[in-house]
Amino acid sequence: MKKLFALALLASIACPVASFAQGSMKVGTVDMNRAFKEYSKTKDAETKINEAKNAAKKEFDDRMESYKKALEEINKLNQQLEAPALSADAKSAKAKERDEKIASYKNMEREITEFRQTRERQLQEQALRMREGIVKEITEVVLDKVKTGNLDLVFDKSGMSLNGVPLLMYSRETVEFTNDIVAALNKPGRATASDAASSPAAAASATASPTPASTTKPTKP
Repeated sequence: MKKLFALALLASIACPVASFAQGSMKVGTVDMNRAFKEYSKTKDAETKINEAKNAAKKEFDDRMESYKKALEEINKLNQQLEAPALSADAKSAKAKERDEKIASYKNMEREITEFRQTRERQLQEQALRMREGIVKEITEVVLDKVKTGNLDLVFDKSGMSLNGVPLLMYSRETVEFTNDIVAALNKPGRATASDAASSPAAAASATASPTPASTTKPTKP
């Protein structure tokens, strides 16, 4: 009797769900990752990001060149101070000059570290703004498709679970509309709200940041 009641209850729950699924419910799928990669604005933003990274690296390299030259000058003064023929007055003057260069060298070292950290943070923030802006545009186009197609549900087929398993295990090709989204995004003359805003620069998926080369510290006599 209990089994019969359980089966009847299960049937009463399953029937409405099945009838709803077989009714007017319309489902669509879109590959958000592919739409992001194939959107022309993504490629333009990546170009600007790389330009910003290259400019930051050039400035960093210029600072490091000055940093190395300062180190060479300090080491040269240290060698001169070791000369036995050097008079007391000359030795005192060179020691003072050496100490001043060491103080300048340490300031330069601190500025280089601050510059690198600041640029890394700026590049990461710019990359994040770029991605958020583009994802927002893609989402708006997807929602437009939802409205025009009168869709009830839309799944991102590129989504993955915490276990690395696709969230959408299977879907018919007829319900996917990624091609429509990409075509709409890349339509010539398409106006977006972000066009009036400042253009994004700097980046993604993984931003390579310049790191200082190893140098030999000046040694005091």
